[in-house]
Amino acid sequence: MNFELFIAKRIISGKEYKSSISSPIITIATIAIALGVAIMLIAVSITSGFQNKVRDKMTGFKGHIQIVNYDNNNSDVSTVPIDINQEFYPEFKNINGIKKVQPFINVGGIIRTPTDFEGIILKGVPADYDFSFFEESLVEGRLPNFKQERNREILISKSIANRLHFKLNDTIQTWFGAENSSLQFKRRKQVIVGIYNTGFEQFDKLMLIGDLKEVQQINRWEDNQVGGFEVLIDDYNELNEKGDEVYASTGATLNSVTIVDNYPAIFEWLNLLDNNVWFIIGIMILVAGINMVTALLVLILERVQMVGILKALGSANWSIRKVFLYNASYLIVKGLFWGNFIGLSILLFQKYTKIITLDPETYYVSTVPVDINLWAILLLNAGTLVLCFLMLIIPSYIITKISPSKSIRFA
Repeated sequence: MNFELFIAKRIISGKEYKSSISSPIITIATIAIALGVAIMLIAVSITSGFQNKVRDKMTGFKGHIQIVNYDNNNSDVSTVPIDINQEFYPEFKNINGIKKVQPFINVGGIIRTPTDFEGIILKGVPADYDFSFFEESLVEGRLPNFKQERNREILISKSIANRLHFKLNDTIQTWFGAENSSLQFKRRKQVIVGIYNTGFEQFDKLMLIGDLKEVQQINRWEDNQVGGFEVLIDDYNELNEKGDEVYASTGATLNSVTIVDNYPAIFEWLNLLDNNVWFIIGIMILVAGINMVTALLVLILERVQMVGILKALGSANWSIRKVFLYNASYLIVKGLFWGNFIGLSILLFQKYTKIITLDPETYYVSTVPVDINLWAILLLNAGTLVLCFLMLIIPSYIITKISPSKSIRFA
């Protein structure tokens, strides 16, 4: 066994450094690393959770890419129909990474009760629509039955149901404006078969989900006419690339827009969260590194006599420096262990209890979302260990300045 390893183990075991001076400083340094790692883990996981949750909700309502007519002045309401018979429907044959292409129609209207009314958008979708997002968000009831000849069943949000005092299986009256302003509003009676709650108040307070054929009848469109197409992709990270490919593959009268281009303010806010996380990580690593530098300097200064004896016995400066660096590395690993334990415990508790809630009108989610990514945790730990260790190399240089004769003289 190397001599420096033997000395390092002696120090690590506590037989060499449990003095009244170094012990509390070492404890403080270890606690600083543990708290720093816990804070970094929480910041990364919550930020990733926010971004993924908001993106999933946006794409659940709007898809990753929307293909609409250039003449549509409002992307939320379908005013000009598109022929459903397109080269890219039901799938893009020349583009890889496309999960699904699904038609839709949005029509604006009003829900009316004896005492109140509410502006809404009825989104008509086909039977093969990807309902996975709404299935996860259902709090009561079921999805509409698309097998019946006349389907007046709808999904309504919990937000609208609470405001207008609706409950499951209620029949409601909705009024829709005609495409031609000379025609009167059309009244429809629809049945609430499901109530969903996504926590995304911007959409929850507006969106009803119904049958595509019913909306075609409201608009007096033909069976082959739809308002647009939603394109779902396999990998969100390829959104810009796939958006360009979809745009190049659609006709000259059609426009394709990614969800980021449709709602830039929301996604700019999500991108700003990354800057906050990098700032937190930088500050926490700097604080942990400074604490470890302080602890290392105290250990070295407290063992000046030991360093002098080792030098007198012929140990090289680098060998002695490694003794203290091994010890400091052990303290960093110890701090990382407790930091991961504390951070992951808090994250798992929030993930499964959802005890910390938020205002959905401000944050687009009702509880603090958590996304625990194994690779992010490993990179965070490895980065903290390497950076803190590198910060210790320079202060360990003080060992080379210790003179054996002067240090042993006061033994």
